[in-house]
Amino acid sequence: MLCAIADAGSVRKAALSLGMSQPSLTTQLRRIENAIGGRLFTRERTGSRPTALGRSVLCRARPIVADMAALVSEARSAAALAGGARLRIGSTASRAVAGWMRRLRARYPGAETGIHIDVSANSLLQTVADGQVDVAFVHEPEGFPLRFPPGVEQHVLVAREPQFIALPETHPQAGRRVVDMADLADDQWIVDFTADGEWAATRRAFATAGLNPRMVHVPDNTTAAALIAGGEAVSVCQPVSQQRQGMVIRPLRGDPLAVRLLLACRSDSPPAAEVGGLCADLMAAYAEVAWASPAYRWWLLRHGSPLLPPPEGGLGPSAAELPGHADAGDGLPDASPEHVLAAVAGQLRAARRTAQHTAVPRVPRARG
Repeated sequence: MLCAIADAGSVRKAALSLGMSQPSLTTQLRRIENAIGGRLFTRERTGSRPTALGRSVLCRARPIVADMAALVSEARSAAALAGGARLRIGSTASRAVAGWMRRLRARYPGAETGIHIDVSANSLLQTVADGQVDVAFVHEPEGFPLRFPPGVEQHVLVAREPQFIALPETHPQAGRRVVDMADLADDQWIVDFTADGEWAATRRAFATAGLNPRMVHVPDNTTAAALIAGGEAVSVCQPVSQQRQGMVIRPLRGDPLAVRLLLACRSDSPPAAEVGGLCADLMAAYAEVAWASPAYRWWLLRHGSPLLPPPEGGLGPSAAELPGHADAGDGLPDASPEHVLAAVAGQLRAARRTAQHTAVPRVPRARG
C-alpha cells in the first residue's frame, strides 16, 4: 500500500490501482502510521508526498515487495509444474528439440510441454525475460554474443560446435571428407539474414579466407534444401542436420564457423532450480542426433572429442585408429564420412566376435 501511494502520487489513484475504496486505504494508512509512530505522507493539493520518515520506510519496503512478488511467482510456477500444468520451452531450430521434449515429458509426466521456435535467439531470450517461456535453447555464433536481458542466466551446453556445409551430391567437392571454403568460391551461398549473427559470422569467415561469393537470402529450409539438392547453391548448416536426398553434409577444413549452445532461464524461476536435469535431458537428445549424423560422428571420433560419449556408453575408436585419419595433403586418399563409419563398424563387429570368446569382468555402468 505504501509503495502504491508513493508511485501513484495520491491516495485516490493508489486505491484505484489496488482495487479498493479510498476511505479503506486511508484507514489502512492511518493504522500503519500509528504502528510506526509517525506520518509517512503529507496531503497536499497536488497529491500525497512521502515525508522524510516515509522515504526511509519506502527504501526498506520496496525490496520487501519485490522479494515477495518473486517468491509468490516462483511458488506458483513450482506448484504448476508439480500439479502438471505446463512447461514452456523455446528454441532456435535444432533436430535435438524433439528428443528433448520426449525426455521432458518423461521427467514431468503430468505437465503439458509447449514449444516456441524462433529464428532469432535474441527474441527468444526476451521471451524468457518476459516470462512467456520458461527455458530456451539457443545458438550463439562465435564472436557475436547474444543480448541477455537482466535476470536471465545462461548455462553452456557445448562450448564450440563446428558448423558444416551442405552441398549438392553432384558437387565436385561432395566426394571429399573435408571441404575447403576456398573450393566453394564460385558457388552461390544461402544465408538467412534474420538469424542473429549468422550473416556476420559467415561474412567474417569469407573475409578471413579472402572470398567474396554470391549470396542469396533464403529463410525457408524447404526451399533452401531444394536449391542445394538441385545444384543451385551451398549452405552453412548445423552438424546434426539431416542429410536429404540430393545433398551431402561435410565438415569445413579448420572449422572456421562455430557456435555456442546455451540453455537460458530466469534466475528467479523454478526451472533454474531444475536446470541440471533440463541440461542433462537436452544433452542426451543432442548426443542422440549427433551420433545419428555420419559426418558429425566422424568429426567427433576423428578429433578425439570429449564432447560426447557414444550413446550406449561404449568407447569409440580414437582418431588414430580411424582409416585415413590424417589431413588431406599428407599423401593419403580422401574418404567420405560414410566410408569411415563403415570401416569403423567393421572393426567393432570384429571386436565383438573376439569378445564373445573372452571372459571379461563386468563393470557397472555409471548412472547419469
